[in-house]
Amino acid sequence: MDIKFKDRFLTLWAKYFNHAEIPFVFYYTNDEGRAQLAGASTPRCVIAALVGVRQGNPLACSAQTVGCPGGRRYLGFAENIAPNFEYFLSYGIPDKLRGERYVKTPEMVRQMQKEAPQFKAPARYIVFKRWDRLVAADNPEVVVFLAQPDVLSGLFTLSRFDNIARDAVATPFGSGCSSVVQYPYLEKDSPNPRAFIGLFDPSARPYVPKDALSFAVPFQKFARMVDNMEESFLITETWQKIQERIP
Repeated sequence: MDIKFKDRFLTLWAKYFNHAEIPFVFYYTNDEGRAQLAGASTPRCVIAALVGVRQGNPLACSAQTVGCPGGRRYLGFAENIAPNFEYFLSYGIPDKLRGERYVKTPEMVRQMQKEAPQFKAPARYIVFKRWDRLVAADNPEVVVFLAQPDVLSGLFTLSRFDNIARDAVATPFGSGCSSVVQYPYLEKDSPNPRAFIGLFDPSARPYVPKDALSFAVPFQKFARMVDNMEESFLITETWQKIQERIP
């Protein structure tokens, strides 16, 4: 990690986004000791586990420490989800399995799963760290913000500053951890990577602020966003009016 770049972003973030929550990052590694390994006290839900990361406590997860089957899949540590997932995501099985009712029918879930992207974690651990906790040995691959609407507006517009594609920012259906980890990670090697707005998943919402959504972007795209900050709309009176409302 380029520490000068790290500090530069923190300076620009404070200049244009006041005291809004700074992002966290993640990356994969085989090196032990980059962060505290998740243990028995770590919440089963990945999004719940990230609460501590957002508070400044780095966390490493492995295939053995992610308690949720969906989380293992969306972090790249497993290919399959739990049995009867198509019923779990739809209307359930009477007296056997509660249904979340996020999709109308099991058949629709099966079709959705056929078309869903997959990937295999490239290393033993995924490390999550808040931006200000990064050190030179870290190699962030994705940057994740939790942002309220005015901040999200700024991130969305900044991400499109040098990309006129209609889908430069996407909001695919998925679990909280898929929107924060899987989708942006799969985009990281694209020549023109997209950003992703997420955490619409009702199951994940209790673990994030009520007025926040996630904005996840591959690191190479994030670096371009930072480079563009001081020639973008952020220097205009239009943004200054909005910035005044950001706590």
